[in-house]
Amino acid sequence: MEELVLADRPVWLLLAIAVVAIAVLLVLIIKVRLHAFFSLLIVAVATGLAAGIGVGDVIDVVIDGFGSTVGTVALLVGFGAVLGRLVEVTGGAQVIADKMLDTFGEARAPLALSVASLFYAFPIFLDAGFIVMLPVIYTVARRLGGSFMLYVLPSIASFMMMHALLPPHPGPTAAATLMGADIGMVVLIGLLIGLPTWYFGGYLVARAIAKRFPNTPVPTLLGTPREVPVEERPAFGNIILVLLLPLVLIFFNTAFSTLETQGTVTTDNLGFQLSRLIGATPVALALSALLAMLLLYVIPRRRRGQDVGGLIEELVDDALAPVCSIILITGAGGAFGAILTATGIGGEIADGLDAMGLPLIVAAYMVAMAMRIAQGSATVAATTAASIMAPAIIAGDFNGVAVSAVVIAIGAASIGWSHVNDSGFWLIGKFCGFDTVTTFKTWSVVGTTISLVGFALSAVLFVIAA
Repeated sequence: MEELVLADRPVWLLLAIAVVAIAVLLVLIIKVRLHAFFSLLIVAVATGLAAGIGVGDVIDVVIDGFGSTVGTVALLVGFGAVLGRLVEVTGGAQVIADKMLDTFGEARAPLALSVASLFYAFPIFLDAGFIVMLPVIYTVARRLGGSFMLYVLPSIASFMMMHALLPPHPGPTAAATLMGADIGMVVLIGLLIGLPTWYFGGYLVARAIAKRFPNTPVPTLLGTPREVPVEERPAFGNIILVLLLPLVLIFFNTAFSTLETQGTVTTDNLGFQLSRLIGATPVALALSALLAMLLLYVIPRRRRGQDVGGLIEELVDDALAPVCSIILITGAGGAFGAILTATGIGGEIADGLDAMGLPLIVAAYMVAMAMRIAQGSATVAATTAASIMAPAIIAGDFNGVAVSAVVIAIGAASIGWSHVNDSGFWLIGKFCGFDTVTTFKTWSVVGTTISLVGFALSAVLFVIAA
Protein backbone atom coordinates (compact mmCIF):
# COMPACT_ATOMS: atom_id res chain seq x y z
CA MET A 1 0.00 0.00 0.00
CA GLU A 2 1.28 3.50 -0.83
CA GLU A 3 2.49 5.73 2.00
CA LEU A 4 -0.42 7.50 3.63
CA VAL A 5 -0.73 11.25 3.81
CA LEU A 6 -2.34 12.18 7.10
CA ALA A 7 -3.78 15.48 8.21
CA ASP A 8 -1.57 17.18 10.81
CA ARG A 9 -2.79 16.22 14.26
CA PRO A 10 -0.92 16.95 17.52
CA VAL A 11 0.11 13.93 19.57
CA TRP A 12 -2.25 14.84 22.43
CA LEU A 13 -5.20 14.86 20.02
CA LEU A 14 -4.22 11.50 18.51
CA LEU A 15 -3.96 10.06 22.01
CA ALA A 16 -7.37 11.45 22.91
CA ILE A 17 -8.88 9.99 19.72
CA ALA A 18 -7.42 6.56 20.54
CA VAL A 19 -8.77 6.63 24.10
CA VAL A 20 -12.24 7.73 22.95
CA ALA A 21 -12.24 5.07 20.21
CA ILE A 22 -11.50 2.30 22.70
CA ALA A 23 -14.16 3.61 25.09
CA VAL A 24 -16.77 3.75 22.32
CA LEU A 25 -15.83 0.26 21.19
CA LEU A 26 -16.32 -1.13 24.68
CA VAL A 27 -19.71 0.59 25.00
CA LEU A 28 -20.86 -0.84 21.67
CA ILE A 29 -19.80 -4.37 22.59
CA ILE A 30 -20.67 -4.48 26.30
CA LYS A 31 -23.66 -2.12 26.63
CA VAL A 32 -25.23 -1.94 23.16
CA ARG A 33 -24.42 -5.64 22.55
CA LEU A 34 -23.47 -4.99 18.95
CA HIS A 35 -21.46 -7.91 17.55
CA ALA A 36 -17.72 -7.41 17.99
CA PHE A 37 -17.11 -7.86 14.23
CA PHE A 38 -19.32 -4.88 13.34
CA SER A 39 -18.21 -2.83 16.35
CA LEU A 40 -14.51 -3.17 15.53
CA LEU A 41 -14.90 -2.26 11.87
CA ILE A 42 -17.20 0.71 12.54
CA VAL A 43 -14.90 2.14 15.19
CA ALA A 44 -11.81 1.45 13.05
CA VAL A 45 -13.20 3.51 10.15
CA ALA A 46 -14.38 6.33 12.45
CA THR A 47 -11.02 6.43 14.25
CA GLY A 48 -9.11 6.61 10.98
CA LEU A 49 -11.19 9.53 9.75
CA ALA A 50 -10.92 11.38 13.06
CA ALA A 51 -7.15 10.86 13.13
CA GLY A 52 -6.73 12.46 9.72
CA ILE A 53 -6.51 9.48 7.37
CA GLY A 54 -8.08 10.51 4.08
CA VAL A 55 -11.52 9.29 3.10
CA GLY A 56 -10.00 7.51 0.11
CA ASP A 57 -7.37 5.76 2.22
CA VAL A 58 -9.15 4.71 5.40
CA ILE A 59 -10.92 1.73 3.84
CA ASP A 60 -7.65 0.59 2.26
CA VAL A 61 -5.98 0.63 5.69
CA VAL A 62 -8.86 -1.33 7.20
CA ILE A 63 -8.80 -3.92 4.42
CA ASP A 64 -5.01 -4.23 4.58
CA GLY A 65 -5.06 -4.72 8.35
CA PHE A 66 -7.95 -7.15 8.14
CA GLY A 67 -6.41 -9.13 5.29
CA SER A 68 -2.94 -9.43 6.80
CA THR A 69 -4.37 -10.61 10.12
CA VAL A 70 -6.81 -13.10 8.61
CA GLY A 71 -4.14 -14.33 6.20
CA THR A 72 -2.04 -15.36 9.17
CA VAL A 73 -4.77 -16.45 11.55
CA ALA A 74 -7.23 -18.27 9.27
CA LEU A 75 -4.84 -21.06 8.27
CA LEU A 76 -3.58 -21.57 11.82
CA VAL A 77 -7.05 -21.54 13.33
CA GLY A 78 -8.59 -23.60 10.53
CA PHE A 79 -6.05 -26.42 10.56
CA GLY A 80 -5.73 -26.24 14.34
CA ALA A 81 -9.51 -26.52 14.77
CA VAL A 82 -9.69 -29.56 12.48
CA LEU A 83 -6.84 -31.23 14.35
CA GLY A 84 -8.47 -30.42 17.67
CA ARG A 85 -11.84 -31.72 16.50
CA LEU A 86 -10.28 -35.01 15.39
CA VAL A 87 -8.51 -35.44 18.71
CA GLU A 88 -11.79 -34.69 20.49
CA VAL A 89 -14.28 -36.87 18.58
CA THR A 90 -12.04 -39.93 18.28
CA GLY A 91 -11.43 -40.08 22.03
CA GLY A 92 -7.80 -39.04 21.68
CA ALA A 93 -8.24 -36.21 24.18
CA GLN A 94 -9.66 -38.72 26.65
CA VAL A 95 -6.59 -40.93 26.17
CA ILE A 96 -4.22 -38.00 26.86
CA ALA A 97 -6.32 -36.79 29.80
CA ASP A 98 -6.39 -40.26 31.37
CA LYS A 99 -2.64 -40.69 31.02
CA MET A 100 -1.98 -37.21 32.43
CA LEU A 101 -4.27 -37.68 35.42
CA ASP A 102 -2.93 -41.16 36.15
CA THR A 103 0.61 -39.76 36.11
CA PHE A 104 0.18 -36.49 37.99
CA GLY A 105 -3.03 -37.03 39.93
CA GLU A 106 -6.26 -35.06 39.81
CA ALA A 107 -5.09 -32.48 42.35
CA ARG A 108 -2.18 -31.49 40.11
CA ALA A 109 -4.20 -31.37 36.87
CA PRO A 110 -3.95 -27.56 36.39
CA LEU A 111 -0.18 -27.68 36.95
CA ALA A 112 0.19 -30.67 34.62
CA LEU A 113 -1.73 -28.87 31.86
CA SER A 114 0.38 -25.76 32.38
CA VAL A 115 3.68 -27.69 32.22
CA ALA A 116 2.51 -29.61 29.14
CA SER A 117 1.64 -26.29 27.53
CA LEU A 118 5.15 -24.99 28.25
CA PHE A 119 6.67 -27.82 26.25
CA TYR A 120 4.11 -27.57 23.47
CA ALA A 121 4.49 -23.80 23.24
CA PHE A 122 8.24 -23.86 22.72
CA PRO A 123 8.21 -23.97 18.90
CA ILE A 124 4.52 -23.29 18.10
CA PHE A 125 2.96 -19.83 18.05
CA LEU A 126 0.56 -19.03 20.87
CA ASP A 127 -2.71 -19.18 18.94
CA ALA A 128 -1.97 -22.38 17.01
CA GLY A 129 -0.55 -24.28 19.97
CA PHE A 130 -3.36 -23.25 22.29
CA ILE A 131 -6.05 -24.37 19.83
CA VAL A 132 -4.44 -27.81 19.53
CA MET A 133 -4.23 -28.12 23.34
CA LEU A 134 -7.86 -27.11 23.82
CA PRO A 135 -9.48 -30.56 23.44
CA VAL A 136 -7.24 -31.95 26.18
CA ILE A 137 -8.08 -28.99 28.44
CA TYR A 138 -11.80 -29.41 27.69
CA THR A 139 -11.66 -33.13 28.49
CA VAL A 140 -9.77 -32.72 31.77
CA ALA A 141 -12.15 -29.95 32.85
CA ARG A 142 -15.24 -32.06 32.06
CA ARG A 143 -13.87 -35.12 33.79
CA LEU A 144 -12.82 -33.39 37.02
CA GLY A 145 -15.60 -30.80 37.17
CA GLY A 146 -15.38 -27.38 38.70
CA SER A 147 -14.71 -24.18 36.82
CA PHE A 148 -13.19 -24.29 33.33
CA MET A 149 -11.05 -21.32 34.42
CA LEU A 150 -9.06 -23.52 36.78
CA TYR A 151 -7.71 -25.56 33.87
CA VAL A 152 -7.51 -23.13 30.97
CA LEU A 153 -5.90 -20.06 32.58
CA PRO A 154 -2.69 -21.85 33.72
CA SER A 155 -2.32 -23.18 30.17
CA ILE A 156 -2.84 -19.71 28.70
CA ALA A 157 -0.15 -18.37 31.04
CA SER A 158 2.35 -20.91 29.70
CA PHE A 159 1.66 -20.04 26.07
CA MET A 160 1.91 -16.30 26.79
CA MET A 161 5.26 -16.55 28.57
CA MET A 162 6.84 -18.73 25.90
CA HIS A 163 5.50 -16.55 23.08
CA ALA A 164 6.91 -13.39 24.68
CA LEU A 165 10.30 -14.45 26.00
CA LEU A 166 11.69 -17.39 24.04
CA PRO A 167 12.97 -17.73 20.47
CA PRO A 168 11.97 -19.03 17.94
CA HIS A 169 8.84 -16.96 18.57
CA PRO A 170 8.88 -13.91 16.30
CA GLY A 171 9.04 -11.07 18.85
CA PRO A 172 12.12 -12.11 20.85
CA THR A 173 13.79 -13.50 17.72
CA ALA A 174 13.40 -10.19 15.86
CA ALA A 175 14.52 -8.19 18.90
CA ALA A 176 17.60 -10.38 19.38
CA THR A 177 18.53 -10.08 15.70
CA LEU A 178 18.15 -6.29 15.61
CA MET A 179 20.23 -5.87 18.76
CA GLY A 180 22.93 -8.29 17.70
CA ALA A 181 22.26 -10.69 20.56
CA ASP A 182 23.27 -14.34 20.37
CA ILE A 183 20.10 -16.42 19.94
CA GLY A 184 21.46 -19.25 22.08
CA MET A 185 22.22 -16.82 24.90
CA VAL A 186 18.73 -15.31 24.61
CA VAL A 187 17.21 -18.79 24.93
CA LEU A 188 19.25 -19.51 28.07
CA ILE A 189 18.48 -16.14 29.66
CA GLY A 190 14.87 -16.46 28.52
CA LEU A 191 14.56 -19.77 30.37
CA LEU A 192 16.34 -18.38 33.44
CA ILE A 193 13.91 -15.47 33.62
CA GLY A 194 10.93 -17.13 31.97
CA LEU A 195 10.43 -20.13 34.26
CA PRO A 196 10.05 -18.11 37.50
CA THR A 197 8.02 -15.55 35.54
CA TRP A 198 5.70 -18.32 34.36
CA TYR A 199 5.27 -19.75 37.85
CA PHE A 200 4.92 -16.57 39.94
CA GLY A 201 3.53 -14.16 37.35
CA GLY A 202 1.52 -16.67 35.34
CA TYR A 203 0.56 -19.95 36.99
CA LEU A 204 -0.06 -18.69 40.54
CA VAL A 205 -1.86 -15.60 39.30
CA ALA A 206 -3.99 -17.72 36.96
CA ARG A 207 -4.98 -20.01 39.85
CA ALA A 208 -5.92 -16.99 41.97
CA ILE A 209 -8.03 -15.45 39.20
CA ALA A 210 -9.75 -18.79 38.52
CA LYS A 211 -11.09 -18.83 42.09
CA ARG A 212 -13.05 -15.67 41.27
CA PHE A 213 -14.88 -17.52 38.47
CA PRO A 214 -16.08 -20.71 40.19
CA ASN A 215 -18.87 -21.59 37.75
CA THR A 216 -17.39 -21.07 34.28
CA PRO A 217 -18.72 -23.84 31.99
CA VAL A 218 -16.61 -25.79 29.52
CA PRO A 219 -17.27 -24.47 25.98
CA THR A 220 -18.67 -26.78 23.31
CA LEU A 221 -16.87 -25.03 20.47
CA LEU A 222 -15.37 -28.28 19.17
CA GLY A 223 -18.73 -30.03 19.29
CA THR A 224 -20.91 -31.67 21.88
CA PRO A 225 -18.77 -34.03 23.96
CA ARG A 226 -19.31 -37.77 23.50
CA GLU A 227 -17.86 -40.48 25.68
CA VAL A 228 -15.96 -42.72 23.28
CA PRO A 229 -15.85 -46.39 24.38
CA VAL A 230 -12.40 -47.46 25.52
CA GLU A 231 -12.09 -50.08 22.78
CA GLU A 232 -12.70 -47.43 20.09
CA ARG A 233 -10.16 -44.91 21.36
CA PRO A 234 -6.88 -44.51 19.45
CA ALA A 235 -3.60 -45.79 20.82
CA PHE A 236 -1.64 -43.41 23.05
CA GLY A 237 1.36 -43.62 20.69
CA ASN A 238 -0.75 -42.52 17.72
CA ILE A 239 -2.03 -39.48 19.61
CA ILE A 240 1.47 -38.50 20.69
CA LEU A 241 2.70 -38.88 17.10
CA VAL A 242 -0.06 -36.63 15.78
CA LEU A 243 0.52 -33.96 18.44
CA LEU A 244 4.32 -34.03 18.23
CA LEU A 245 4.52 -33.92 14.43
CA PRO A 246 4.00 -30.14 14.16
CA LEU A 247 6.65 -29.57 16.85
CA VAL A 248 9.17 -31.70 14.96
CA LEU A 249 8.47 -30.01 11.63
CA ILE A 250 8.64 -26.50 13.10
CA PHE A 251 11.90 -27.34 14.91
CA PHE A 252 13.22 -28.65 11.58
CA ASN A 253 12.45 -25.28 10.02
CA THR A 254 13.97 -23.37 12.94
CA ALA A 255 17.18 -25.39 12.84
CA PHE A 256 17.79 -24.79 9.14
CA SER A 257 16.85 -21.12 9.43
CA THR A 258 19.48 -20.77 12.16
CA LEU A 259 22.07 -22.58 10.05
CA GLU A 260 21.28 -20.33 7.08
CA THR A 261 21.59 -17.20 9.22
CA GLN A 262 24.99 -18.37 10.48
CA GLY A 263 26.12 -19.10 6.92
CA THR A 264 26.48 -22.85 7.52
CA VAL A 265 24.03 -23.64 4.71
CA THR A 266 22.84 -21.61 1.75
CA THR A 267 19.31 -20.96 0.55
CA ASP A 268 19.98 -23.45 -2.27
CA ASN A 269 20.43 -26.28 0.24
CA LEU A 270 17.75 -28.96 -0.25
CA GLY A 271 17.20 -29.37 3.47
CA PHE A 272 16.71 -25.61 3.89
CA GLN A 273 14.20 -25.44 1.05
CA LEU A 274 12.30 -28.45 2.39
CA SER A 275 12.23 -26.96 5.89
CA ARG A 276 10.72 -23.74 4.53
CA LEU A 277 7.94 -25.76 2.95
CA ILE A 278 6.93 -28.36 5.53
CA GLY A 279 8.18 -26.48 8.60
CA ALA A 280 6.00 -23.42 8.12
CA THR A 281 3.46 -23.45 10.95
CA PRO A 282 0.31 -23.63 8.76
CA VAL A 283 1.77 -26.47 6.69
CA ALA A 284 2.95 -28.33 9.78
CA LEU A 285 -0.56 -28.13 11.24
CA ALA A 286 -2.12 -29.18 7.92
CA LEU A 287 0.12 -32.25 7.68
CA SER A 288 -0.68 -33.12 11.28
CA ALA A 289 -4.42 -32.80 10.62
CA LEU A 290 -4.13 -35.07 7.56
CA LEU A 291 -2.16 -37.62 9.58
CA ALA A 292 -4.80 -37.43 12.32
CA MET A 293 -7.54 -38.14 9.77
CA LEU A 294 -5.69 -41.27 8.70
CA LEU A 295 -4.42 -42.62 12.04
CA LEU A 296 -7.22 -41.60 14.36
CA TYR A 297 -10.27 -41.87 12.12
CA VAL A 298 -10.04 -43.66 8.77
CA ILE A 299 -7.85 -46.66 9.64
CA PRO A 300 -9.54 -47.49 12.99
CA ARG A 301 -13.05 -47.26 11.50
CA ARG A 302 -12.15 -49.48 8.56
CA ARG A 303 -10.59 -52.03 10.90
CA ARG A 304 -13.90 -52.17 12.74
CA GLY A 305 -15.71 -52.63 9.42
CA GLN A 306 -17.37 -49.20 9.56
CA ASP A 307 -18.01 -47.11 6.48
CA VAL A 308 -16.10 -43.84 6.34
CA GLY A 309 -17.98 -42.41 3.35
CA GLY A 310 -18.37 -38.65 3.59
CA LEU A 311 -17.84 -38.55 7.35
CA ILE A 312 -14.45 -36.85 7.08
CA GLU A 313 -16.00 -34.02 5.08
CA GLU A 314 -18.73 -33.66 7.70
CA LEU A 315 -16.18 -33.67 10.48
CA VAL A 316 -14.12 -30.91 8.84
CA ASP A 317 -17.26 -28.85 8.23
CA ASP A 318 -18.26 -29.25 11.87
CA ALA A 319 -14.78 -28.13 12.95
CA LEU A 320 -14.60 -25.08 10.70
CA ALA A 321 -18.13 -23.72 11.13
CA PRO A 322 -17.78 -22.53 14.76
CA VAL A 323 -14.41 -20.81 14.16
CA CYS A 324 -15.51 -18.65 11.22
CA SER A 325 -16.89 -16.00 13.56
CA ILE A 326 -13.67 -16.06 15.58
CA ILE A 327 -11.55 -15.58 12.45
CA LEU A 328 -13.67 -12.61 11.33
CA ILE A 329 -13.55 -10.97 14.77
CA THR A 330 -9.79 -11.51 14.94
CA GLY A 331 -9.39 -9.94 11.50
CA ALA A 332 -11.48 -6.97 12.56
CA GLY A 333 -9.24 -6.57 15.60
CA GLY A 334 -6.27 -6.52 13.24
CA ALA A 335 -7.99 -3.82 11.18
CA PHE A 336 -8.49 -1.66 14.26
CA GLY A 337 -4.86 -2.17 15.22
CA ALA A 338 -3.77 -1.21 11.69
CA ILE A 339 -5.71 2.04 11.93
CA LEU A 340 -4.04 2.95 15.22
CA THR A 341 -0.66 2.04 13.73
CA ALA A 342 -1.30 4.22 10.67
CA THR A 343 -2.00 7.26 12.84
CA GLY A 344 1.62 7.10 14.05
CA ILE A 345 0.67 7.64 17.69
CA GLY A 346 2.68 4.66 18.91
CA GLY A 347 5.84 5.85 17.19
CA GLU A 348 5.43 9.39 18.54
CA ILE A 349 5.05 8.17 22.10
CA ALA A 350 7.91 5.69 21.71
CA ASP A 351 10.25 8.40 20.40
CA GLY A 352 9.27 10.63 23.30
CA LEU A 353 10.00 7.89 25.84
CA ASP A 354 13.34 7.15 24.21
CA ALA A 355 14.33 10.80 24.52
CA MET A 356 13.45 11.09 28.23
CA GLY A 357 16.80 9.83 29.49
CA LEU A 358 15.39 6.84 31.34
CA PRO A 359 17.70 3.94 32.29
CA LEU A 360 18.22 1.92 29.13
CA ILE A 361 16.30 -1.20 30.12
CA VAL A 362 13.43 0.89 31.54
CA ALA A 363 13.27 2.88 28.30
CA ALA A 364 13.26 -0.33 26.26
CA TYR A 365 10.36 -1.72 28.30
CA MET A 366 8.38 1.54 28.14
CA VAL A 367 8.85 1.91 24.38
CA ALA A 368 7.69 -1.67 23.75
CA MET A 369 4.77 -1.19 26.13
CA ALA A 370 3.71 2.01 24.34
CA MET A 371 3.78 0.24 20.99
CA ARG A 372 1.85 -2.71 22.40
CA ILE A 373 -0.91 -0.50 23.83
CA ALA A 374 -1.06 1.67 20.71
CA GLN A 375 -1.27 -0.95 17.97
CA GLY A 376 -1.92 -4.34 19.61
CA SER A 377 0.55 -6.72 17.96
CA ALA A 378 3.14 -8.21 20.31
CA THR A 379 5.50 -8.94 17.41
CA VAL A 380 5.28 -5.41 16.03
CA ALA A 381 5.78 -3.95 19.51
CA ALA A 382 8.92 -6.01 20.14
CA THR A 383 10.35 -5.39 16.67
CA THR A 384 9.73 -1.64 16.75
CA ALA A 385 11.12 -1.22 20.27
CA ALA A 386 14.23 -3.21 19.38
CA SER A 387 14.77 -1.04 16.28
CA ILE A 388 14.52 2.13 18.36
CA MET A 389 16.78 0.89 21.16
CA ALA A 390 19.38 -0.96 19.03
CA PRO A 391 21.70 2.07 18.48
CA ALA A 392 21.95 2.68 22.24
CA ILE A 393 22.62 -1.02 22.89
CA ILE A 394 25.32 -1.21 20.23
CA ALA A 395 26.95 2.06 21.33
CA GLY A 396 26.95 0.94 24.97
CA ASP A 397 29.18 -2.05 24.32
CA PHE A 398 27.21 -4.31 26.68
CA ASN A 399 28.05 -7.95 27.23
CA GLY A 400 25.88 -10.78 25.91
CA VAL A 401 23.99 -11.34 29.16
CA ALA A 402 23.03 -7.66 29.46
CA VAL A 403 21.87 -7.46 25.84
CA SER A 404 19.84 -10.64 26.29
CA ALA A 405 18.24 -9.14 29.40
CA VAL A 406 17.10 -6.13 27.34
CA VAL A 407 15.68 -8.46 24.69
CA ILE A 408 13.71 -10.30 27.39
CA ALA A 409 12.47 -6.99 28.85
CA ILE A 410 11.18 -5.95 25.43
CA GLY A 411 9.49 -9.33 25.00
CA ALA A 412 7.90 -9.01 28.43
CA ALA A 413 6.47 -5.61 27.53
CA SER A 414 5.06 -6.96 24.29
CA ILE A 415 2.80 -9.57 25.95
CA GLY A 416 1.22 -7.36 28.61
CA TRP A 417 -1.38 -4.61 28.44
CA SER A 418 -3.55 -6.45 25.91
CA HIS A 419 -6.88 -4.91 25.01
CA VAL A 420 -9.35 -4.62 22.15
CA ASN A 421 -6.84 -3.79 19.40
CA ASP A 422 -4.99 -7.08 19.98
CA SER A 423 -6.18 -9.88 17.72
CA GLY A 424 -5.09 -12.41 20.36
CA PHE A 425 -7.48 -10.80 22.85
CA TRP A 426 -10.41 -11.81 20.64
CA LEU A 427 -9.02 -15.14 19.48
CA ILE A 428 -8.31 -16.60 22.92
CA GLY A 429 -11.35 -15.00 24.52
CA LYS A 430 -13.77 -16.45 21.99
CA PHE A 431 -12.21 -19.92 22.03
CA CYS A 432 -12.59 -19.92 25.82
CA GLY A 433 -16.19 -18.70 25.66
CA PHE A 434 -15.35 -15.48 27.55
CA ASP A 435 -17.24 -12.22 27.10
CA THR A 436 -15.25 -9.02 26.65
CA VAL A 437 -15.18 -8.03 30.33
CA THR A 438 -14.11 -11.53 31.38
CA THR A 439 -11.33 -11.51 28.79
CA PHE A 440 -10.00 -8.30 30.34
CA LYS A 441 -10.14 -9.84 33.81
CA THR A 442 -8.35 -13.02 32.75
CA TRP A 443 -6.25 -12.90 29.57
CA SER A 444 -5.26 -9.23 29.99
CA VAL A 445 -4.47 -9.48 33.70
CA VAL A 446 -2.40 -12.67 33.38
CA GLY A 447 -0.47 -11.19 30.43
CA THR A 448 0.26 -8.00 32.37
CA THR A 449 1.48 -9.79 35.50
CA ILE A 450 3.76 -11.93 33.32
CA SER A 451 4.96 -8.70 31.71
CA LEU A 452 5.75 -6.99 35.01
CA VAL A 453 7.46 -9.98 36.65
CA GLY A 454 9.47 -10.68 33.49
CA PHE A 455 10.61 -7.06 33.34
CA ALA A 456 11.54 -6.96 37.03
CA LEU A 457 13.71 -10.08 36.74
CA SER A 458 15.34 -8.92 33.50
CA ALA A 459 16.10 -5.51 35.05
CA VAL A 460 17.82 -7.15 38.04
CA LEU A 461 19.89 -9.33 35.72
CA PHE A 462 20.77 -6.32 33.53
CA VAL A 463 22.04 -4.34 36.54
CA ILE A 464 24.15 -7.30 37.69
CA ALA A 465 25.54 -8.05 34.20
CA ALA A 466 26.15 -4.48 33.07
